[in-house]
Amino acid sequence: MAIADTCSEHIPVRIFGGPTALIEYGGLRFLTDPTFDAPGTYASGLTKTAPASATPADLGRIDVVLLSHDEHDDNLDDSGRALLADVPLTLTTPSGAGRLGGTARPLTDWESIELNRPGGGKITVTGVPALHGPGAREDLEPVIGEVVGFVLTGDSLPTVYVSGDNAQLALVQEIADHFGPVDTAVLFAGAVRVPTLDHQLLTLNSVQAAEAARILQARRIVPVHFDSWAHFTEGREQLVDAFTTAGLIDRVELA
Repeated sequence: MAIADTCSEHIPVRIFGGPTALIEYGGLRFLTDPTFDAPGTYASGLTKTAPASATPADLGRIDVVLLSHDEHDDNLDDSGRALLADVPLTLTTPSGAGRLGGTARPLTDWESIELNRPGGGKITVTGVPALHGPGAREDLEPVIGEVVGFVLTGDSLPTVYVSGDNAQLALVQEIADHFGPVDTAVLFAGAVRVPTLDHQLLTLNSVQAAEAARILQARRIVPVHFDSWAHFTEGREQLVDAFTTAGLIDRVELA
């Protein structure tokens, strides 16, 4: 397996629990799927079991929120929604941008937006395909909603992939064909299953996350979305086992 080309610029990624991470990239600060509520059960039936390791007040400046989708509490909770009002730009699904309004902007699959870097230069954010479960898009999205992933690129910057709640490795292969190898893969895992959807696998399980990293030829792997919620059926132990078996554990950063 080839290893992604390295870049002289280190990309800090700080993980807060659940799907929420802060990525400092090219002078801008990107926050993924903000979830900062206290533990408890939501009207949707999802139960948060642990608090985030920080509060929104601890974050400092946020330039962009990368919101894979807005319809599920484990990707955007009440505190996360409040945070969006203070962020200059939220990139999300077309339907999510319509629901959220404000500074939310839609990104369709393979659509890109250019952002100005402090001091000059550009960062390109590209929306990439994600499906929140098994099956065809036309059957799945009316039931569970739209999801989008993201790829960050820029001159003299490494490539960063943020998967969102994608459950299909065929889409990871498409993304690798366009952008691979990637430097940093932020992979949403957790093997989500819920009884209302017949316990189908709605996000990558740990073995699939390792396979996604292999497909992407990722130099660095940052798993998120595997803790702090009761419907996540696999956690740290399963991730460590899967990446160890795949021979990739030395590339993994776990909170």
